[in-house]
Amino acid sequence: MRPTFDPEESSAAGRRIDTFSRYDGRAPMSFKDHFSRRATQYSAFRPAYPPAIFDYLEQLCRKRQTAWDCACGNGQATLALAERFEAVIATDASPQQLTAAPARANVTYRAARAEESGIESNSVDLVTVAQALHWFDLDPFYGEVQRVLKPSGVLAVWTYGPLHVEGEGIDALFQEFYHDIVGPYWPPERRFVEEGYRGLAFPFAELSPPPFNMEEQWERARLLGYLSTWSATGRYADDKGVDPVEALEERLRPLWVDAPSTRTVTWPLAMRVGRKR
Repeated sequence: MRPTFDPEESSAAGRRIDTFSRYDGRAPMSFKDHFSRRATQYSAFRPAYPPAIFDYLEQLCRKRQTAWDCACGNGQATLALAERFEAVIATDASPQQLTAAPARANVTYRAARAEESGIESNSVDLVTVAQALHWFDLDPFYGEVQRVLKPSGVLAVWTYGPLHVEGEGIDALFQEFYHDIVGPYWPPERRFVEEGYRGLAFPFAELSPPPFNMEEQWERARLLGYLSTWSATGRYADDKGVDPVEALEERLRPLWVDAPSTRTVTWPLAMRVGRKR
C-alpha cells in the first residue's frame, strides 16, 4: 500500500506537521515515548550542540541539498542543519515534541517513526540522529537510512553521557543524583549512551570524526530544570510521589549560595559517522 500523508495543523507551533502513516497488515512497531509529556521543559532546558559538529558534517557531504534530522525532538539539531542545507526534513514520533520546535522556511516537520520516515528514496545527503539512536529498532532503521540516502550519503549519530558540574562538592551531588537516586529508574537502553554507542551495530563505511565537547554556563535553576527533563526523574516522581529535584535543590543551596551565578557544565560527547556503502 502506498504511503499516505495526513496534514495536521499545529496551532502551538504555527506550522503544518505532516503525519506519515502506513498500514500493510503488520503489527505496529513499538514506540517508547519517554519525553512527550515534558516537551515544553525539554525545549527550554536541553543543552545546545556545538556548531563545530555541523561544520564537520557539512564538509563531509558532497552536496548540501537535503538533510534528514531523525528523532529531532523540538529541533535541537534541526536549526543548525537548516543554516547549512537547502532543505531539512525533521521527523519525530512524538507530535508533542514537534509542536515546540521553531519554524523555519526550509524545514519540514513530520510526525513519523525513525524506521518508517516516508522520505523519498535516494533523496537525502545527510541523516543525523542526536541523542536518540538507542531508542530505535536498529535493523529497520538502518534499512531506512540505506533507502533514503543518496550514493555516498552520510549518517551521523551522537550522544552525550552524564554531566559534570564545576566544583568538586557540587559535582558529587549531581553524580549521586544520576547514579544512585534516579539511577534505578533509567531504562535499559541508557547503557548504550554511557558506552558512547560503541556497543551498537553500525553497518556503514565508518569514518573517524574529531573530538567534540559540549559545554554550557548555567545558573542553578537552569541546571535543575535540565534534570527535570530526564526520563528517570519522571519515573522516580511517578513511583515515589515526590520530585527528586526539589530534594537535590535543598542540598545544593549551601554549596551554590548565589543562585544567579553560573557554573561550567560539561558532557562527554561520543559520535559515530559513516557513509552509505
